[in-house]
Amino acid sequence: MIVRMGVDIAVRAPHQASLADEQGRVLWSGHRFRTRSKELDRLWARLPEGVTAAEVTVVVEPTRNAWVPLAAWFRRRGATVVLVSAERSADLRAYYAKHTKSDRLDSILLARLPLLHPEGLHPERGAGPGDPLRRATKLHSTLVQRRTAGLARLDALLEILGPDWHAALSGDLANKTPLQFLATGYADPQTVHRLGRSRLSRFFYRHSRGAWGDAEADRILAAASATAE
Repeated sequence: MIVRMGVDIAVRAPHQASLADEQGRVLWSGHRFRTRSKELDRLWARLPEGVTAAEVTVVVEPTRNAWVPLAAWFRRRGATVVLVSAERSADLRAYYAKHTKSDRLDSILLARLPLLHPEGLHPERGAGPGDPLRRATKLHSTLVQRRTAGLARLDALLEILGPDWHAALSGDLANKTPLQFLATGYADPQTVHRLGRSRLSRFFYRHSRGAWGDAEADRILAAASATAE
């Protein structure tokens, strides 16, 4: 027995599902659920007895990105997931707005859509916008690894000047103020003494937006003196 499940996807509110057979007769409608495993299991359990996963077609209209985890869940169960194309859904909305009181493509209409407009559907096999998300996550992970390696390298190089420098910079090289200090080329005892306490304080105050000042300048001057000694 071939069945088509129409799922009216919501972003914040519960989704709504309806089921129709291959002749378009509605078997049940108005089942509300959210994208949670237990609720999806209850929805799946409502399929008629004897229906196999291969005989189930799930019809959805892509709503933002909320359809992606639903499609993945149904695909894992073995169902076929088809999407209503944006052009087709716009045409259907225009038609329903003209002939009915609503332009919504509800779950019952979606369940009957393979019978009414089979050419307006196409199978969904990938992760949709999940693929760019996967690439962005990989890029973020790579940037974090490179940043972590760079900070570890800076920390190791700072040891050349002595242990007082790490303490003087509060041991937090991920902070923008120490990084700005090092990037400006001030990690040099002679340069630090040439700048003096007042200029160092102003530098720290400006780049930390007031969080650092005289105390940090004194610690850096002491660390520079220790390195020179």
